Amino acid sequence: MFYASKILGFFVTPSNLMIELGVFGMLLMPTRYTRLGRKLLVISMLLVAAIGTLPIGNVLTVPLEERFPHWNPALGPPNGIVVLGGVINAEISARRGGVGLSDAAERLIAAVSLARQYPAARVVFTGGNGDLMGDGPIEADFAIPLFESLGVPRDRLIVERRARNTIENAVFTKQLVAPAPGERWLLVTSAMHIPRAIGVFRESGFPVDAYPVNYQTVGWEDLRKAPGSLMGGIGLTDRAVHEWLGLFVYWITGRLSILFPAPQPSESPTGMRPGHI
Repeated sequence: MFYASKILGFFVTPSNLMIELGVFGMLLMPTRYTRLGRKLLVISMLLVAAIGTLPIGNVLTVPLEERFPHWNPALGPPNGIVVLGGVINAEISARRGGVGLSDAAERLIAAVSLARQYPAARVVFTGGNGDLMGDGPIEADFAIPLFESLGVPRDRLIVERRARNTIENAVFTKQLVAPAPGERWLLVTSAMHIPRAIGVFRESGFPVDAYPVNYQTVGWEDLRKAPGSLMGGIGLTDRAVHEWLGLFVYWITGRLSILFPAPQPSESPTGMRPGHI
């Protein structure tokens, strides 16, 4: 499934799909299917214009980001903090030296802040090599010195190095930490990714509380807000479609028992914003 999702995901990503339609249309232009080729080329251009200028990305993103509330500290101190990978570019880090961060780096910042606020909590970073060939550097190896440089000592860190996707994040992390019944664990990841991640962790038998960060929208009012740039709108749509397709594929393949995971009754909707810890 990992390899299939990587290959199929490339072709159904909206930006790639629009280019594929345009290229196919141009290839048909010199043939007897000129009319079809012209139509595909026009459709490609219209899709680029629509997704880049209309709030389509926001419409797809807001329901994902609003599905789970901000975590409420009144629920009690956590026993552990799990931060999902996808925040470090291991290839750049290995070749350039230091640690190259992605636009999801807020996950690390939130995890460090939580670790300082709850010094008794275990801190887990889960992330291997998610490339299709899987023979490159390991993301988790670069997380260790970064956490240490930000004041989290090595003896508090638990590092999971094998996971290539969200399913493996959940399964391998559970095997590694063996959470005891009644323990409270926080799952730190991007708000857009929270529904799928929470659902997968639950299915693996590892109940976690959502700690969403890295928001891309301000809320429901963004449903009418146009993108600030053409590529910004397309990029946001790409990421949102990736999550919706991930939810659907996980559901039909039995990785999720419900299509759109929701908060448990015990999760309060009145928690503080992540930036206010």
